[in-house]
Amino acid sequence: MDIKQLRQFEALATKGSFTLAAKQLNLAQPALSQGIKRLEESLGVTLVNRNKHYRGQDGSRLTLTAEGEALAQHARLILKQVKQAEAHIKSMANLTKGEVRIAVPGMLGSYYLPSRLMAFRHRYPDLKLSLFEGGTRDSLRMLQNEEVDIAIITGQDLQPNFDSHLLLREQMVVAVGEDHPLAEHKEITLEQFFEQELVMFKPGYFHREWMLSQAKALDLEVNIAFETNLINLIKQVVAQGFAITSVLEMVIEARDPIRAIPFSPAVHLDLHIAWNRERPIGLADRAFVEFLMNNP
Repeated sequence: MDIKQLRQFEALATKGSFTLAAKQLNLAQPALSQGIKRLEESLGVTLVNRNKHYRGQDGSRLTLTAEGEALAQHARLILKQVKQAEAHIKSMANLTKGEVRIAVPGMLGSYYLPSRLMAFRHRYPDLKLSLFEGGTRDSLRMLQNEEVDIAIITGQDLQPNFDSHLLLREQMVVAVGEDHPLAEHKEITLEQFFEQELVMFKPGYFHREWMLSQAKALDLEVNIAFETNLINLIKQVVAQGFAITSVLEMVIEARDPIRAIPFSPAVHLDLHIAWNRERPIGLADRAFVEFLMNNP
C-alpha cells in the first residue's frame, strides 16, 4: 500500500463513483478500477461493494465495506499529514518556517551576537531563534549531544566529525580597574597576571581552563578571589579594583571604568561556528551561518 493507492481510494470513497473519482484523478476508469483491485488483493480484503449502491442527492453512489470505511478514515488522515508535511518542507525551503538552535559562549552571546541576531531576525522574520548561552564546554557538549544544530566553539574544540567556519579571531586581554596598579601598563605578562587576585568564570569556560593551564605550565599558584558566570558582575568586581580577570577584548566597552591591556606575548582566541558533519544542518541553520559569515 502506497500513497498513490491511498489517494485513489480516498477519491473513490469521497466521490462514491469510479467514473467521478477517475475524472478527479485524471485517470482512465479501467486504470482506477485495476488500482483499487490491486489494493484489495494486497490487503486481502474487499473494500468496495461493487454491486450495492444507494441513491444520494448527487445520484447513485457505491458503498464501502466495513474494511473500506476503516481504510477511508486512515487514508484521509494520512493524506492530510502528507499534505501538511509537504507544505512544511516547502515553507522551510523558502525560509518562511524553521528554527535555528545555536549554543554560544557567554561573552559572545552578550557582546557579539545581539545586533547580528536582530539583523538576522529582520531579514528572516518567520524563523525561530533558540539561543543557548553558557561556557564553551557547554556549547561543545550540546553540539555533541545534538541538543543544538550549530555551536560557536574554540579552535581547540574542533573535532574530525565537525564542519566549521572560522567566525572571528579575538584578542584575550587583561581587564583591570582604572585605579589598579597595573592600569598604566602597556602589556602584562602571565607572571604579572598570576600575582594578582583573580575573578574567574566557573568550571566549563575556556577562559578558566586556559588560565589554569598557563599557571600550571609556569608552576605558579592561582589566587581565585571570586567565581561567577555573570559577566556584568565580573566587570563590576574588576571596576571596583577587587580583582582582575581575562576576557575577550570585545567585552570591555568605552563606557566601562576598566582598562583592557594585552598580554605579553599577545594571546588570540579563534572562534568557529561548527556543526556535526554526520547530521547535515537545515536550510534555516545554513542561512544563519552564511549570514554571520557575511556580517563579521
